[in-house]
Amino acid sequence: MKPNYRRCISCRKVALKQDFWQIVRAYPSGQVQLDQGAGRSAYLCPQKSCLQAAQKKNRLGRSLHTAVPEAVYQSLWQRLANQSPK
Repeated sequence: MKPNYRRCISCRKVALKQDFWQIVRAYPSGQVQLDQGAGRSAYLCPQKSCLQAAQKKNRLGRSLHTAVPEAVYQSLWQRLANQSPK
């Protein structure tokens, strides 16, 4: 089976799908959620610099074509804080 590659919306790095956080605008509700659901998706590196740029420049909102709630960013920052150092 062919590997699934995706691109980070912030730094534009290409890597395997499982190396990224997936943010989804679910269809048909339009609700923004993390790692699940069918609909429009955006991928983000699990790094502080990528998350900062995505939040500051509204890259998630532009990629998903919707307003991203502050709770989604808070969840991502929480994930980053809980991540074990590599």
